[in-house]
Amino acid sequence: MTQDRESSGLQGIVLRERARLLRFLIARGAGDEAEDVVQDLLQRLGSAPAQPVAEPVSYVFRAAENLMRDRHRSNLSRARRQQHWFESGDSDADAPLGERVLIARERLRQAETVLAGLGHRVELVFRRCRLEGVSQPAVARELGISLSSVEKDLQKAYRALSELKAKYDAE
Repeated sequence: MTQDRESSGLQGIVLRERARLLRFLIARGAGDEAEDVVQDLLQRLGSAPAQPVAEPVSYVFRAAENLMRDRHRSNLSRARRQQHWFESGDSDADAPLGERVLIARERLRQAETVLAGLGHRVELVFRRCRLEGVSQPAVARELGISLSSVEKDLQKAYRALSELKAKYDAE
């Protein structure tokens, strides 16, 4: 009997150790983002090539901590960029060219169409979690669905947007 990829390997360890992993991340400062870190960890482990790991539980916890730190650094960098942008002020020379604006609007419309095509709930979960910054557990409570359903909806949205991005990159 074979197990599917989600219930075996490193992803299986993440799922089995989820509660401990969340406490671990919260204790290290992840706060409300702990669920998101675990979700990102599942995504990364799912797309990584399978290789033998000597201490898989330790590996998963270290990977989660590193991912949390990367997210923290990224958030700090983003805040610095936004502050710098705000302080630099707007000028007419900074305005995007007309063609770039039209392309950006068209790509946004296509992304919205792709999300809408996945169903209302998937689109709503994606908007609430990724655009409005609401935590995954809060969205699950709000919609009356399980956290697992929220995670699966986010995975559907990520997959679809990733395919759209690949299409843009190929152009």
